[in-house]
Amino acid sequence: MESEQAILALAALAQSTRLDVFQLLVKHEPDGLAAGDIARGLAVPQNTMSSHLAILFRAGLVTAQRFSRSIVYRADLRRFQAVVLFMLRDCCDGRPEICAPLIEDLTPCCQPKPKPIGKAERRLHV
Repeated sequence: MESEQAILALAALAQSTRLDVFQLLVKHEPDGLAAGDIARGLAVPQNTMSSHLAILFRAGLVTAQRFSRSIVYRADLRRFQAVVLFMLRDCCDGRPEICAPLIEDLTPCCQPKPKPIGKAERRLHV
């Protein structure tokens, strides 16, 4: 990732409504939300929300897909990951003593959920 791309993404998130939009879209992955639902959910006028969504879209942090008269927005988690990795790699300069505590702090919040045990597996565990 280039510095300019990271700056554009970070600048897009450096505004409270856009940060709220991105966080809301992350919570609604993988389905996303229609623009009107986002505006209503955050109590923001639709024309204002359109501007915020356009900025997030240009920064590559959200994707948009038209369904009939609605546009459904989704968080682009790969792009967000690229921004975070760019920051870690650039700021840590490959020094594990700097990066390790940051990564360690992220690990507890991001553990995959255990898969539910099916009937066959339950019989084996009893």
